[in-house]
Amino acid sequence: MLFQGLPMLDAHIRPFIDGPLDRAGKRLAEIGVSANAVTLAGFAIGMLAVPAIAGQAYLLGLALTLCNRLADGLDGAVARARGPSDLGGYLDIVLDFIFYSAVAFSFSLARPENALWSALLLFSFMGTGSSFLAYAILAAKRGLTTRIRGSKSLYYLGGLTEGSETIIAFVLFCLFPSAFPVLAAVFSAMCWITTVSRILAAYRSFRRN
Repeated sequence: MLFQGLPMLDAHIRPFIDGPLDRAGKRLAEIGVSANAVTLAGFAIGMLAVPAIAGQAYLLGLALTLCNRLADGLDGAVARARGPSDLGGYLDIVLDFIFYSAVAFSFSLARPENALWSALLLFSFMGTGSSFLAYAILAAKRGLTTRIRGSKSLYYLGGLTEGSETIIAFVLFCLFPSAFPVLAAVFSAMCWITTVSRILAAYRSFRRN
Protein backbone atom coordinates (compact mmCIF):
# COMPACT_ATOMS: atom_id res chain seq x y z
CA MET A 1 0.00 0.00 0.00
CA LEU A 2 1.11 3.58 -0.74
CA PHE A 3 1.48 4.60 2.92
CA GLN A 4 2.85 1.35 4.27
CA GLY A 5 5.82 2.13 6.50
CA LEU A 6 4.90 5.78 7.05
CA PRO A 7 4.33 6.90 10.66
CA MET A 8 0.52 6.82 10.79
CA LEU A 9 -0.48 7.95 14.26
CA ASP A 10 -2.80 5.05 15.13
CA ALA A 11 0.06 2.56 14.98
CA HIS A 12 2.16 4.61 17.40
CA ILE A 13 -0.65 5.53 19.81
CA ARG A 14 -2.17 2.07 20.22
CA PRO A 15 0.64 0.60 22.39
CA PHE A 16 0.05 3.38 24.93
CA ILE A 17 -3.76 3.36 25.01
CA ASP A 18 -4.62 -0.31 24.51
CA GLY A 19 -3.58 -1.31 28.04
CA PRO A 20 -5.70 1.25 29.93
CA LEU A 21 -8.62 0.75 27.54
CA ASP A 22 -8.51 -3.03 27.93
CA ARG A 23 -8.46 -2.74 31.73
CA ALA A 24 -11.42 -0.35 31.68
CA GLY A 25 -13.24 -2.53 29.15
CA LYS A 26 -12.70 -5.64 31.26
CA ARG A 27 -14.12 -3.84 34.29
CA LEU A 28 -17.20 -2.71 32.36
CA ALA A 29 -17.70 -6.25 31.05
CA GLU A 30 -17.48 -7.63 34.60
CA ILE A 31 -20.33 -5.41 35.79
CA GLY A 32 -22.50 -6.43 32.84
CA VAL A 33 -22.05 -3.55 30.41
CA SER A 34 -22.17 -4.68 26.79
CA ALA A 35 -20.03 -3.33 23.98
CA ASN A 36 -23.16 -2.33 22.06
CA ALA A 37 -24.39 -0.28 25.04
CA VAL A 38 -21.08 1.61 25.09
CA THR A 39 -21.29 2.17 21.32
CA LEU A 40 -24.84 3.53 21.49
CA ALA A 41 -24.17 5.70 24.55
CA GLY A 42 -21.06 7.14 22.92
CA PHE A 43 -22.98 7.86 19.74
CA ALA A 44 -25.76 9.64 21.66
CA ILE A 45 -23.22 11.77 23.53
CA GLY A 46 -21.34 12.55 20.34
CA MET A 47 -24.45 13.66 18.49
CA LEU A 48 -24.99 16.31 21.18
CA ALA A 49 -21.89 17.95 19.73
CA VAL A 50 -23.96 18.93 16.68
CA PRO A 51 -26.23 21.46 18.44
CA ALA A 52 -23.29 22.59 20.58
CA ILE A 53 -21.10 23.40 17.57
CA ALA A 54 -24.08 24.81 15.66
CA GLY A 55 -24.59 27.21 18.57
CA GLN A 56 -20.86 28.07 18.46
CA ALA A 57 -20.23 26.48 21.86
CA TYR A 58 -17.09 25.00 20.37
CA LEU A 59 -15.38 23.88 23.57
CA LEU A 60 -18.51 22.02 24.67
CA GLY A 61 -18.67 20.46 21.20
CA LEU A 62 -15.04 19.44 21.55
CA ALA A 63 -15.64 17.84 24.96
CA LEU A 64 -18.60 15.85 23.60
CA THR A 65 -16.57 14.80 20.56
CA LEU A 66 -13.74 13.53 22.76
CA CYS A 67 -16.25 11.62 24.92
CA ASN A 68 -17.55 9.96 21.76
CA ARG A 69 -14.04 8.97 20.72
CA LEU A 70 -13.31 7.59 24.19
CA ALA A 71 -16.44 5.45 23.96
CA ASP A 72 -15.30 4.29 20.52
CA GLY A 73 -12.15 2.93 22.11
CA LEU A 74 -13.96 1.45 25.10
CA ASP A 75 -16.54 -0.49 23.08
CA GLY A 76 -13.78 -2.44 21.36
CA ALA A 77 -12.15 -3.17 24.71
CA VAL A 78 -15.45 -4.45 26.12
CA ALA A 79 -15.95 -6.56 23.00
CA ARG A 80 -12.54 -8.13 23.46
CA ALA A 81 -13.40 -8.95 27.08
CA ARG A 82 -16.86 -10.36 26.38
CA GLY A 83 -16.32 -11.66 22.86
CA PRO A 84 -16.93 -9.72 19.61
CA SER A 85 -20.18 -9.86 17.65
CA ASP A 86 -21.08 -9.08 14.06
CA LEU A 87 -23.79 -6.67 15.21
CA GLY A 88 -21.26 -4.84 17.37
CA GLY A 89 -18.86 -4.47 14.47
CA TYR A 90 -21.68 -3.23 12.24
CA LEU A 91 -22.89 -0.63 14.75
CA ASP A 92 -19.36 0.56 15.43
CA ILE A 93 -18.50 1.34 11.82
CA VAL A 94 -21.90 2.73 10.80
CA LEU A 95 -22.27 5.04 13.79
CA ASP A 96 -18.69 6.24 13.41
CA PHE A 97 -19.32 7.36 9.84
CA ILE A 98 -22.59 9.04 10.81
CA PHE A 99 -20.85 10.86 13.66
CA TYR A 100 -17.96 12.05 11.49
CA SER A 101 -20.41 13.43 8.92
CA ALA A 102 -22.53 15.05 11.63
CA VAL A 103 -19.54 16.98 12.98
CA ALA A 104 -18.68 18.24 9.50
CA PHE A 105 -22.33 19.24 8.98
CA SER A 106 -22.50 21.08 12.30
CA PHE A 107 -19.90 23.63 11.21
CA SER A 108 -22.14 24.67 8.31
CA LEU A 109 -24.91 25.29 10.85
CA ALA A 110 -22.57 27.40 12.97
CA ARG A 111 -21.62 29.77 10.16
CA PRO A 112 -23.21 29.91 6.69
CA GLU A 113 -19.83 30.74 5.13
CA ASN A 114 -18.63 27.29 6.22
CA ALA A 115 -21.24 25.50 4.11
CA LEU A 116 -19.01 24.97 1.08
CA TRP A 117 -16.18 23.59 3.20
CA SER A 118 -18.50 21.35 5.19
CA ALA A 119 -19.80 19.99 1.88
CA LEU A 120 -16.22 19.38 0.75
CA LEU A 121 -15.54 17.42 3.95
CA LEU A 122 -18.67 15.31 3.46
CA PHE A 123 -17.63 14.67 -0.15
CA SER A 124 -14.20 13.58 1.09
CA PHE A 125 -15.64 11.34 3.81
CA MET A 126 -17.70 9.61 1.12
CA GLY A 127 -14.46 8.72 -0.63
CA THR A 128 -12.66 7.41 2.44
CA GLY A 129 -15.71 5.56 3.74
CA SER A 130 -16.69 3.87 0.48
CA SER A 131 -13.12 2.88 -0.39
CA PHE A 132 -12.66 1.40 3.08
CA LEU A 133 -15.92 -0.57 3.15
CA ALA A 134 -15.75 -1.79 -0.46
CA TYR A 135 -12.26 -3.17 0.16
CA ALA A 136 -13.44 -4.85 3.37
CA ILE A 137 -16.34 -6.54 1.55
CA LEU A 138 -14.13 -8.01 -1.17
CA ALA A 139 -11.43 -8.94 1.34
CA ALA A 140 -14.02 -10.93 3.31
CA LYS A 141 -15.17 -12.60 0.08
CA ARG A 142 -11.61 -13.74 -0.57
CA GLY A 143 -10.95 -14.74 3.02
CA LEU A 144 -8.30 -12.08 3.58
CA THR A 145 -7.49 -11.01 7.13
CA THR A 146 -5.25 -8.45 8.76
CA ARG A 147 -4.28 -7.34 12.25
CA ILE A 148 -2.68 -4.07 11.12
CA ARG A 149 -4.62 -2.18 13.82
CA GLY A 150 -5.46 -5.09 16.12
CA SER A 151 -8.42 -7.43 15.97
CA LYS A 152 -11.26 -5.87 13.95
CA SER A 153 -14.68 -7.02 12.76
CA LEU A 154 -13.82 -5.87 9.23
CA TYR A 155 -10.68 -5.95 7.13
CA TYR A 156 -8.89 -2.75 8.15
CA LEU A 157 -7.21 -0.96 5.26
CA GLY A 158 -5.14 1.94 6.60
CA GLY A 159 -4.42 5.30 5.03
CA LEU A 160 -3.12 8.80 5.56
CA THR A 161 -6.26 9.79 7.49
CA GLU A 162 -7.12 7.21 10.13
CA GLY A 163 -8.83 7.61 13.47
CA SER A 164 -6.15 9.64 15.24
CA GLU A 165 -5.74 12.08 12.36
CA THR A 166 -9.50 12.59 12.22
CA ILE A 167 -9.66 13.31 15.96
CA ILE A 168 -6.85 15.84 15.62
CA ALA A 169 -8.71 17.52 12.75
CA PHE A 170 -11.89 17.77 14.84
CA VAL A 171 -9.93 19.19 17.78
CA LEU A 172 -8.41 21.85 15.51
CA PHE A 173 -11.83 22.67 14.03
CA CYS A 174 -13.21 23.35 17.51
CA LEU A 175 -10.19 25.21 18.87
CA PHE A 176 -9.79 27.41 15.79
CA PRO A 177 -13.28 27.73 14.29
CA SER A 178 -12.39 30.84 12.30
CA ALA A 179 -9.78 28.75 10.46
CA PHE A 180 -12.31 26.03 9.60
CA PRO A 181 -12.25 26.69 5.81
CA VAL A 182 -8.47 26.26 5.61
CA LEU A 183 -8.37 23.30 8.00
CA ALA A 184 -11.25 21.60 6.19
CA ALA A 185 -9.55 22.08 2.82
CA VAL A 186 -6.29 20.58 4.09
CA PHE A 187 -7.96 17.61 5.76
CA SER A 188 -10.14 16.99 2.69
CA ALA A 189 -7.02 16.84 0.54
CA MET A 190 -5.54 14.29 2.95
CA CYS A 191 -8.76 12.27 2.75
CA TRP A 192 -8.55 12.16 -1.03
CA ILE A 193 -4.95 11.00 -0.87
CA THR A 194 -6.19 8.19 1.39
CA THR A 195 -9.00 7.34 -1.04
CA VAL A 196 -6.71 7.21 -4.06
CA SER A 197 -4.20 5.04 -2.18
CA ARG A 198 -6.97 2.59 -1.24
CA ILE A 199 -8.21 2.43 -4.83
CA LEU A 200 -4.68 1.63 -5.96
CA ALA A 201 -4.40 -1.04 -3.25
CA ALA A 202 -7.68 -2.55 -4.44
CA TYR A 203 -6.47 -2.54 -8.03
CA ARG A 204 -3.35 -4.46 -7.04
CA SER A 205 -5.26 -6.90 -4.83
CA PHE A 206 -8.38 -7.60 -6.90
CA ARG A 207 -7.46 -7.14 -10.55
CA ARG A 208 -6.98 -10.91 -10.97
CA ASN A 209 -9.89 -13.29 -10.47
